[in-house]
Amino acid sequence: MAEAHQAVAFQFTITPEGIDLQLSYQALNQIYLSGVRSWKKRVSRMRNSLIKGVYPASPSSWLFVVIAILATMYMRSDPSMGLITKIQQHLPLRYTENTQMTSVFTLVFSTLLWLSLILALRFCLKLLLSYHQWMFEQHGRVSNVTKVWVTLLRLLSSRKPLLYSYQTSLPHLPVPPIKDTVSRYLQSVRPLLTDPEYKRMTELANHFELNLGNRLQRYLKLKALWATNYVSDWWEEYIYLRSRGPIMVNSNYYGMDFLYVTPTPVQAARAGNTITALLLYRRKTRVPGTVIPLCAAQCERMFNTTRTPGDQTARGIILSSSTDVLQHWQDSEFVAVYHKGRYFRLWVYRAGRLLSPREIEYQIQRILDDLSPPQPGEDKLGALTAGDRMPWSRMRKQYFSSGINKRSLDAIERAAFFITLDDEEQGMRGEDPAGNLDRYAKSLLHGKCYDRWFDKSFSIVIYKNGKSGLNAEHSWADAPTVAHLWEYTLATDAFQLGYTEDGHCKGDVDRTLPMPQRLVWDIPSEAQVCISLAVAQALADDVDCHVFPFREFGKGRIKKLRVSPDAFIQIGLQLAYYRDRGGFCLTYEASMTRLFREGRTETVRSCSNESSAFVKALENGEAEEQCRPLFRLASERHQNLYRLAMTGAGIDRHLFCLYVVSKYLGVESPFLKEVLSEPWRLSTSQTPVQQMELFDLKNNPEFISLGGGFGPVADDGYGVSYIIVGEDMINFHVSSKHSCSQTVSNTFVSFISQSKTCLFNLHNS
Repeated sequence: MAEAHQAVAFQFTITPEGIDLQLSYQALNQIYLSGVRSWKKRVSRMRNSLIKGVYPASPSSWLFVVIAILATMYMRSDPSMGLITKIQQHLPLRYTENTQMTSVFTLVFSTLLWLSLILALRFCLKLLLSYHQWMFEQHGRVSNVTKVWVTLLRLLSSRKPLLYSYQTSLPHLPVPPIKDTVSRYLQSVRPLLTDPEYKRMTELANHFELNLGNRLQRYLKLKALWATNYVSDWWEEYIYLRSRGPIMVNSNYYGMDFLYVTPTPVQAARAGNTITALLLYRRKTRVPGTVIPLCAAQCERMFNTTRTPGDQTARGIILSSSTDVLQHWQDSEFVAVYHKGRYFRLWVYRAGRLLSPREIEYQIQRILDDLSPPQPGEDKLGALTAGDRMPWSRMRKQYFSSGINKRSLDAIERAAFFITLDDEEQGMRGEDPAGNLDRYAKSLLHGKCYDRWFDKSFSIVIYKNGKSGLNAEHSWADAPTVAHLWEYTLATDAFQLGYTEDGHCKGDVDRTLPMPQRLVWDIPSEAQVCISLAVAQALADDVDCHVFPFREFGKGRIKKLRVSPDAFIQIGLQLAYYRDRGGFCLTYEASMTRLFREGRTETVRSCSNESSAFVKALENGEAEEQCRPLFRLASERHQNLYRLAMTGAGIDRHLFCLYVVSKYLGVESPFLKEVLSEPWRLSTSQTPVQQMELFDLKNNPEFISLGGGFGPVADDGYGVSYIIVGEDMINFHVSSKHSCSQTVSNTFVSFISQSKTCLFNLHNS
């Protein structure tokens, strides 16, 4: 193979005259340049570690402290108040000249003083970041305390921070009082239960609070003192990694391209710019400009990460089952590419430099032009990541743990990310734009069930007509982290990198680049029989997706009503569900807890007493004068619930952790068991737009993002994702299951549309 010959740095032959050594200086030069790049990255990491390690101070501040102390010593003043003399007595430097000894001891004291100042500044920063009352203040009515807080926070964080600079200064997630959690839980289920059911649940809750609850709470507080975050590790393990069902549809989620625009119709060119933009994002070391820092821990495993199926039994008493493992590698210089049943390794660095977008396009085109057929068992291999986890675990152990199959599997799993060059066309196009949008969503959510690698941290899909999209694995991070990456990628692709007039990437091409490496497999016939699509295909066929761009009004007109756009949408969803199913249900809205170190998400229980009272009044034909104040109360209640969730006073993560502790202790709690078995029939999430400045929708209104979506959480429920785009549009992604006759995504979307219009007209009449 050509690439194998190019990889050889030297050859030798034995002749009668001796050994004939032939060196390939070009290959040796490539090795040298790659080594230089590796060392540059190591030095850069060390530098960044030092900068973030001393934040909010700077490394140069050490020199300032040393000079200041030496200056005061020169003026025959002792700023240490005798500490330098104490240090001199305890360090074994007896035979050095007195002046040299004094300088050394002054240096030691200055360093200790500098470190003490860093710790003091970091402690002050942590205290400031523990203040969350600003979130509960009305818009435009900022208290003096909050104004002082903002000023102090800006002073302490005036140096431009790196991505992880704030990590050690972020507060830990607090454990709420068990009395508060139980009380909030009972309030949240009141509109869902009859009077006898509510009385029974109240008795269960009170018995738990007064007896077992306090015991479990003590263990949880002990964990909170010891661990960085008392929720996140258990949440990742028990909610995601221990799940034995398919992660396709059930856990993974998707992100879409622009709604109206496709920057280029050339598939290879779109792939070239997209790959380049993603790798440029990987280089980013700065946080977005914001006064309030958020935890960046989820960014650590964004690239070079794969979820691998576990076959070992998890330790502990909770579940005697296997657990998956998230594997992360420090760096990767290649991506894995799938096209028409074949897998390739595409190197994106050469001689220590990132290939230009035009060069990556050139390499992608070579893959597209490759007409070689898939090897036996290769084309459907990705189906293993789409089905149940245990069969995949057994297959991996038996057939992919050694030899050529392990090397090829390692190439996929160690890749920076995964690329699918899809042979279909997608997007809002043709005579059926709405139907094509739905098919676009389903394609990104599950594809053909074998042409994505669902275990990768994220997979990029580039379609034949240049449309793109993303499928992300959920265990390593939540949607806002991936949305931030995807926003940057779309904006960089369209506005910074750009294309030539004929739709190709810009830049020059080094045509001596080696061919992308075709991965080689040796999959025996008995293993090929075990690669089954049955489970994944049934799951994919059952999903009903509908994407709906709501264009009647958006955030701008909602804000004129002096209502939170998110509260407006959530109350509208309650009204839509009531009209669809004739009642209320337990509703999940995801909020983030990244104000705390290693924070992930918390649940906002959007179905409240106030929202249900408003919906009932509206549906019972009450006068508008009576409905408006009820709507205002429901909106304020929802905002308060969201704020409580963000500031560590939510309900569900606390109860979940108490349940985990109870299982470790081997005790049963009827209350916790019932709470955690309740189905979320309406699961909702807002995709935040975090970098609007990258798009400039005023001058480029056609570059509107479609957002993304996910599968339904309950078999008889809906999954609803929405993105508030600019001032005049809200995009909805609704999913359900065909197997449930009571849920039809298209019907529910029509109720959503009616509800939004109804709420808006209520305030304008």
